[in-house]
Amino acid sequence: MTLWFDSALLPEGWSRGVRVTVRDGLVAEVVAGVGPAADDERHACAVPGLANVHSHAFQRAMAGLTETRGPSADNFWTWREWMYRFLDRLTPEDVRAVAAQAYVEMLQSGFTRVGEFHYLHHQADGAPYDDIGEMAAAVAQAADDTGLGLTLLPVFYAHSGFGGAAPVAGQRRFICGLDAFARVLEACERLTARLPDGRTGVAPHSLRAVTPEELAAVARMAGGRPVHIHAAEQVKEVADCLAWSGRRPVEWLLDNAGVGEAWCLIHATHLTPAEVAGLARAGAVAGLCPITEANLGDGVFPAQAFLRAGGVFGVGTDSNVHIDAAQELRALEYAQRLSLRARNALAKAEGASTGAELHARALAGGVQALADPAGGIAEGRPADLVSLDPDHPSLAERRGDAVLDGWIFAAADRAVDCVWRAGRKQVSGGRHLSADRIAADYRQVLRKLLA
Repeated sequence: MTLWFDSALLPEGWSRGVRVTVRDGLVAEVVAGVGPAADDERHACAVPGLANVHSHAFQRAMAGLTETRGPSADNFWTWREWMYRFLDRLTPEDVRAVAAQAYVEMLQSGFTRVGEFHYLHHQADGAPYDDIGEMAAAVAQAADDTGLGLTLLPVFYAHSGFGGAAPVAGQRRFICGLDAFARVLEACERLTARLPDGRTGVAPHSLRAVTPEELAAVARMAGGRPVHIHAAEQVKEVADCLAWSGRRPVEWLLDNAGVGEAWCLIHATHLTPAEVAGLARAGAVAGLCPITEANLGDGVFPAQAFLRAGGVFGVGTDSNVHIDAAQELRALEYAQRLSLRARNALAKAEGASTGAELHARALAGGVQALADPAGGIAEGRPADLVSLDPDHPSLAERRGDAVLDGWIFAAADRAVDCVWRAGRKQVSGGRHLSADRIAADYRQVLRKLLA
């Protein structure tokens, strides 16, 4: 298969007249400065697909259902109680259908890989399934059905609070001991081995859900693969960690957990200047989820200071309340503008495009966080490509970095035209090829869950 693009964003920058030859899901050849051949499939503009570094796919079914104010001030913790009640009814087949809908929307928005932070392991009463990987298999099936690249991150979750507090009833579907978690991880490894360039990592849920000894054991199980952990998302979490250890969550992790380039700290919202510098120095990825963080009222990550310190970030959709790659980047920049009262806060230098900077950094951070073998349109890499619609009003007459600025900041609706994942076209004309079938399954699940 050969694709020809009037312009394409290559690792060395924008090029005109780019022919991409794809074989066995990989980019076999990239040639710039050529005209289209008779058999080439022609498109206007190509950019690399992005990695979604943090998703809880099942929460897509909750989107919009928690926006009614309760009797007291609503926050993350009241939202979490609603989430616990919701997930009690989910079967593996429900999870497959909901995850497939989320993954369709990810592909349609320009994501080509997801890091699935998978913690829904057990039956509704907390008893293990006969196959301890049954829920993980539902997630892997959704990725296979939709064609989305998957880095599966099984979650170790053992406690309800710092210091090894006993779990609460709402957490019974998550809880594993180390031996059970090792079996979950083995099941996930078998599942991802069957997928095109599937990957597996580990995810100790958070410092409040693991003891130091358990965290060290789970990190050893990673064997150099990705390690993802929630950290410092909430002010209460920071206060509780201080009460337990005398250290803030990110401070504790940097001092005690061997945090390095294989690690991705999800959210890391509430940081001191010393933690900003330390996290950047460690080389770990900050897994930012700006839309969810805004929806939950978490706070604003100090992105400008982090980038100036040399930090690396990726973006994720987390609760999947709204799935859109460009809007995650837009929300990240706009939160900085609001908190700093400045424009183009994350552009690296005078005259630099903010959209191009956001896209490049999210691309690199996603590759690192998810062990993503793609990450650019180059020979030998998976053919994970996104073409943008030249007829979209926000992209009209744009060239080069202005295309990215138009897509990220000006497109009121999605400007993605086609998406190829591992060389297979999954999205055409802005719609996933199986969107109608998957949406019908999803509606059926919602009909049951919300009855």
